[in-house]
Amino acid sequence: MSRSRDRILGNLEAIYREAYERAEKAGDKARMLDLDAAYQREQLLLEVLMDIRDAVQTDHKAPGALEKLAALRRLAKPI
Repeated sequence: MSRSRDRILGNLEAIYREAYERAEKAGDKARMLDLDAAYQREQLLLEVLMDIRDAVQTDHKAPGALEKLAALRRLAKPI
């Protein structure tokens, strides 16, 4: 079973929030900017990966990609 989108993104946020707060307490503005940019980049990458994961996951009752492709080939096959 896969983890939910909310859980994954929440974990990512928690990791970056902790590091951001440490940098803020240290007065490290450059690190704060780097962390902000890295968080946005990682969030985007994770969302893309989760979209891919969702696209390839199939309901076991529904036909899979290979079965759908075979059905399309049968339909397109000349008589």
